[in-house]
Amino acid sequence: MKGFDKKYKSFPDYILKITKQIWEGKDVNSIANYYTEDIPVRSPFGVTYGNKPVIDATFATLREFPNRQLLGEDVIWNKDAEDGYHSSHRILSKGTHLGDGLYGKPSGKNIYYRVIADCACKNNQVYDEWIVRDQGAMVRQIGFTPKEFAQKIIENEGGLENSKKIFTLKSDMKSEYKPNPAPKDSVGVKYSNILNTIFTNDYNFSDYARAASIYWPGNKIGHGREDIEKFWQSLKGAFSNFKFSIEHIGYLEEQGKNPKASIRWFLDANHSNKTSDFGEATNKNIFIMGINHAEISDGKVIREWVLFDEVAIWKQILMN
Repeated sequence: MKGFDKKYKSFPDYILKITKQIWEGKDVNSIANYYTEDIPVRSPFGVTYGNKPVIDATFATLREFPNRQLLGEDVIWNKDAEDGYHSSHRILSKGTHLGDGLYGKPSGKNIYYRVIADCACKNNQVYDEWIVRDQGAMVRQIGFTPKEFAQKIIENEGGLENSKKIFTLKSDMKSEYKPNPAPKDSVGVKYSNILNTIFTNDYNFSDYARAASIYWPGNKIGHGREDIEKFWQSLKGAFSNFKFSIEHIGYLEEQGKNPKASIRWFLDANHSNKTSDFGEATNKNIFIMGINHAEISDGKVIREWVLFDEVAIWKQILMN
């Protein structure tokens, strides 16, 4: 790999090894070497700049979850147009809530949740990142509902008038990253077309295998087309006037393996319906950043990982 340390045998090897070194090896200060000084990191809660906020946030998380493990489930990667790489790294994170911090007094609870991080890399460094955590799963296991924890965040930030705005279409999205266009016949484009179709009213989920599985925020798991449709309807049912957009397409088609896709997406919609997941309708605009992974076999989705942050949605509902 041009510009990367020769100790990494492949780009996925680079992503997996630096993640383990930073978190499980407790080499947090190495972030200063692996992340550029001015890197933008975008999450549903906003944008930070530079490697120092990343270092500070990593130390803070390790104080609360000192035994945190980041189990790399998959890295869906592509070369970019500038001799660099783009990875979409799906992580199953495990740990015990043993320290005081953002998530309150230590509960002693063992928790697990997924994270997907999209990183643009070159010259042995990450220079652009988008990250989504299943924070809904985290807080439920610690003892909060997503609504309760969103309220706690607002109070910790000084109330509604002082609370920090979350990521929206108006947030900074400028990047040096230049993707190569995904071929029209790639699994990435095919899966992006499926996601676009989901937000029509007459979609029958025939692009999913009968025995397909879905992994949904809140550590929810579904099996079969009926469960998959139920989960997607639980999101669609709370909103109207959908503006759904595909922001990035990744794909991986390796010989002897099922093809895989990674999609980063935005949903801008009106919170117009009462649901059990998102409460009474507020008729306010809500913005969702999501990242999905999918595995395809014989042209059908057989496994799908959907990730968005329920706490970020609730923060918007409460602030509105």
